[in-house]
Amino acid sequence: MSKRNSQAAKTAARERLRAERERQARKDKVKRQVIVACSLVGVLAIAGGIGYAVVQANQPDHWEAAQDAELVKPANSSGKNGTTVVIGKPEAKKTLELYEDPRCPICATFEQSVGKTIDKDVEDGKYKIRFVGASFLDRNLTGEGSKNALSALGAALNVSPEAFLAYKSALYSAEYHPQESEDKFKDDSYLIKIANSVDALKNNKQFRTAVEDGTYDRWALEMSKTFDESDVNGTPTLMMDGKKVTGSDGQSTPMTVDEFNTAIDKALKA
Repeated sequence: MSKRNSQAAKTAARERLRAERERQARKDKVKRQVIVACSLVGVLAIAGGIGYAVVQANQPDHWEAAQDAELVKPANSSGKNGTTVVIGKPEAKKTLELYEDPRCPICATFEQSVGKTIDKDVEDGKYKIRFVGASFLDRNLTGEGSKNALSALGAALNVSPEAFLAYKSALYSAEYHPQESEDKFKDDSYLIKIANSVDALKNNKQFRTAVEDGTYDRWALEMSKTFDESDVNGTPTLMMDGKKVTGSDGQSTPMTVDEFNTAIDKALKA
């Protein structure tokens, strides 16, 4: 190889090396720009996520929001905020007040034992029944099943008093009433499943929509407030003429049909 050719080869090699270095430098620059851009997007995404989380954390939950929702009073209710629920024949002279929390296991035991007797007495005109619903177990155990079940009861009351009583009986039945620690009543689908065991509510689109839309959620909170503002501290509790209706011990709610009949006969004669 001549000296001239050798020099030309070296020059060409240096030129190729320079071009390669420039190409690599441009490639590295683009890579750095992509990394910076991705990092910025990541930071913005994290910041946005944190911002969204903060906003969501400061949003009221469903039941807090329900306090300011429009109050829809069920048909067949009366009184302030529609929380007076009295069922029975107009000629019945006395009214038995029944205080219950839907999640209460003792209420379920009471309903399974005495519920049909009360329904028959009301149907026979022996007395009227006034229902006062509570949701203190949602606070004590955490959850929302009591409030949600009260809302569904409002939807049943809107259908008819008979549907209300039948649905209440179904909620407390051995088949459907959950353990106290289980918050199954929070699920609308479960409440609708129970309703399908009641003729007046089975496949009732109006009832289903009211449950799913929470139409009577605000009403449920108002009903619960009625209980909280009463002098009653636990459930189930029976009252007539401002006095507790108790069993043979003079303190507890009568939990058998015989004890209940004895207590009611005494209260009706007072």
